Amino acid sequence: MSTAIVKDSAEGSSRSTTNNVNDQHQHQHPPQPPPLSRYESQKRRDWNTFGQYLKNQRPPVSLSQCNCNHVLDFLRYLDQFGKTKVHLHGCVFFGQPDPPAPCTCPLRQAWGSLDALIGRLRAAYEEHGGSPETNPFGNGAIRVYLREVRECQAKARGIPYKKKKKKKHQIKAIDEAKSSKQST
Repeated sequence: MSTAIVKDSAEGSSRSTTNNVNDQHQHQHPPQPPPLSRYESQKRRDWNTFGQYLKNQRPPVSLSQCNCNHVLDFLRYLDQFGKTKVHLHGCVFFGQPDPPAPCTCPLRQAWGSLDALIGRLRAAYEEHGGSPETNPFGNGAIRVYLREVRECQAKARGIPYKKKKKKKHQIKAIDEAKSSKQST
């Protein structure tokens, strides 16, 4: 243990301070892991939400018993918290991208939100020890459901979904890069 005498210049007095190596270590915090990215935070939140959903089922469902039907039920359950207006076939605004007045059609989860959610849950499942072959989030029935939601919402809003195509200059640059690799 070392003691240092410090002269206080304002008062001209001396005071004794103790520097104990153990005290220094007690005040230092263990190194903190870097903060999670937005994606990682959302993935953790989604995984916990899905786990809670399974626990609340009657009877509760364990993760090992979970299948694509549980995932589909979860996606339908989430619709009640959606913010996207999806016009029904009988609605006068069906097929109009910008309806001029409010209507009583239900709010749903947007297709893009569901698609991103499934991607995060699929990754989380495998990170928690699940195999890709048994991943209920990667099941074909989930892809079909998402496709149907996308098409239904596009029709209801009057905005057809079109897959984005690569721009011509991007394709040309890719072709040039391939040909330069082949010539070397």
